[in-house]
Amino acid sequence: MSTMESDRPSIEKPRLRDTLRGLPRRVWVVSLGSLILSAGSFLPSFIVLYLAGNGHSSSAAGLVLGASGVGSVLGSVIGGHLTDTIGRRAAILLSVVATAGLTAMVPFVGPIALIVVLVGLIGLVSQIHRPAMAAVLVDSVTADQRLAAFGVLRFAQNIGVALGGAVGGVVASMSYVGLFLGEAAALLLFGLIVTVLLRDAPAVQTDAEEAEKDTEAGYRQALGDRTLVRFLLMSVFAMFVYIQTTVGLPLHVGDVGMSARDFGLLMALNGVLVVLFELPLIGVVSKYRPHYVLAVGNLFTCVGLALTGFTTGMGLLAVTVLIWTIGEMVYSSVAQAHLASLTPPGMTGRYQGLYGAAYTVGTGAGPVIGGALYTLAPWALWVMVGVLGLVSAQLCLRLRRPDDVVAVAHS
Repeated sequence: MSTMESDRPSIEKPRLRDTLRGLPRRVWVVSLGSLILSAGSFLPSFIVLYLAGNGHSSSAAGLVLGASGVGSVLGSVIGGHLTDTIGRRAAILLSVVATAGLTAMVPFVGPIALIVVLVGLIGLVSQIHRPAMAAVLVDSVTADQRLAAFGVLRFAQNIGVALGGAVGGVVASMSYVGLFLGEAAALLLFGLIVTVLLRDAPAVQTDAEEAEKDTEAGYRQALGDRTLVRFLLMSVFAMFVYIQTTVGLPLHVGDVGMSARDFGLLMALNGVLVVLFELPLIGVVSKYRPHYVLAVGNLFTCVGLALTGFTTGMGLLAVTVLIWTIGEMVYSSVAQAHLASLTPPGMTGRYQGLYGAAYTVGTGAGPVIGGALYTLAPWALWVMVGVLGLVSAQLCLRLRRPDDVVAVAHS
């Protein structure tokens, strides 16, 4: 068989629309809960404004954000362990109940040292549910449905984020106490949905439960997987590149004489494109091998963002947004779905937890390093974006086990 022929599945797969119709109820339950959770996640977006409004300095805000970032990395790792040990549902409930209680305390804590500790703990416990939710999807669908399931989850999260930004701004203008109590209420609502609607067994049983009983599966074993390590490095670099949409892009927009309104319109274009076209695009890319799809996604993202630094005018910048948005849409859902196909039995939570940690490291380091590079020399940031994007794409091409000859549609 030729290389070109082997890049396509050997059998005709159902259309994405048909696959979506066949997804089990648990996928829609988790996605609905995720939409509510994303719509009510106000603290990460508004904590800096809250601190400034209460007279705290920018350095204090930096400490709070740093504590949140460290907590998030640890929380992803801990969440992966708990997902594979105490179970998916228990890990989710532990996460959302603890996060709700801690978030409700924020507006009633005065000393900045206590706020740093509190927000750090929130960053930790708030991430525990993420690998568990991913594991629920993996457990509940067939291999052919996996990409569609993660596509639905991401679609719900995007809708939730869009709603949350609008609602949060309105509520924050009236009361920060109401804002954080509202987030706590959204978390508890999500927990109620999990409690009531995720009691049934997964639609598709895997051998993960037996593997957990028979295998001493830990992070040492996971990090001994070279394919996983390449995947994690790729994720860190890819997220470092992508997060420049919130660092390098707005700085460049200001430097070329455009306004905050112009930046808002560019980001709105990104949001509209994602909501309208991501699911249909997933239907197209599902026909090809996932490591090739991930490489193409990384290339589109890095090319679109690297061109930003050499582009002026609303029209040309909109074209660059279109390019990196295509990369974002191609990459995001495929990454977790492909990771699931690389995961040995009994390790779903840990693999997804490590992916969450890598994601957080990339998005955390990106603003710090990217901002410093831009201050030093803007062109240096855009060159680094291009280089890291190419490295990410190259790593994607090696995300295949020696005996893996299965495309996304079969993985």
